[in-house]
Amino acid sequence: MQFGIIGSGSWATALAKIITDNGNTIHWWIRNTDSIAYLQKRRHNPHYLSAAYFDTALLHLSANIREVVAASDALVIAVPSAYVEEALQLLPQDALKGKKIISAVKGILPSENQLLNLYLEKHYAFPIEDYFAVLGPCHAEEVAAEKLSYLTFSGSDETTTGKIASCFNTEYLNTVVNTDVWGVQYAAVLKNIYALGAGIAHGLEYGDNFLSVYIANGANEMVGFLRKLNADKGEPNDTHNYAASVYLGDLLVTCYSLYSRNRTFGNMIGKGYSVKAAQLELNMVAEGYNASKCIHLMNEKVNAPMPIASAIFEILWEQLPAADGFKKIETFLV
Repeated sequence: MQFGIIGSGSWATALAKIITDNGNTIHWWIRNTDSIAYLQKRRHNPHYLSAAYFDTALLHLSANIREVVAASDALVIAVPSAYVEEALQLLPQDALKGKKIISAVKGILPSENQLLNLYLEKHYAFPIEDYFAVLGPCHAEEVAAEKLSYLTFSGSDETTTGKIASCFNTEYLNTVVNTDVWGVQYAAVLKNIYALGAGIAHGLEYGDNFLSVYIANGANEMVGFLRKLNADKGEPNDTHNYAASVYLGDLLVTCYSLYSRNRTFGNMIGKGYSVKAAQLELNMVAEGYNASKCIHLMNEKVNAPMPIASAIFEILWEQLPAADGFKKIETFLV
């Protein structure tokens, strides 16, 4: 199977390392030609995960996304959600026909407030049977350091999903197979919102005791949203294990880890940075920022109880002072 990777940030670089460490050739779309030249010469990404070195014999690098897509059987899309549409609009409508899409996007596409699979269905008539999602808990920095991590691959067909997942197994990476394609993606969106809130709490100097209660309530709120969503989609008998690593585990690591850009972004908000100043300081995309607005709009239809996510939305988008927002959150926690 020929793999293609769309994106060149830290997560895309980590996934490229995993696939090539397993001996697979990749076709890799990197927009910047200077970055391509640097990677070919120095064997590592000049901007992200510089500790991750590559066997360049396994890399086919191109700034032409059409070339990468045409040469690939399975495409890993690892672009921040806010930029996915800009990247894919360069493709003709039939470019994805017959391909497998593996989404490593951890957010909602903001212009249409959609998951990637819905966007692909609408604009490329792409079938859900050929769509897969890959999610953590898995920080790119720990992949670069080859610390044991786990990835969950979710797809509607368990056998095909397992075959794709097997291409990512290495000595430092174990894979898990899941069939909850919608749920795992929304869980990834929501955990970024709660992690951003955890960072705000830290910046406001709340302690570990409060944070543990906050995260437990965030987990409960997330599960309530996912169950309501499944019921609205005609799946009232929800049997998914929401204590599994792709749900609870990913939430925990994103809330606690110093590698978490959402937690870091929130910490700056809690310390008094404006959203704009925090974005400039971070110089990376914190998915939880746009996600908080997308989920707020979506929940107008889903109508799940989400007081924590709503308060974080008000802090980020409606200029509610962070301290006031968390005083409000305090009253919700049990």
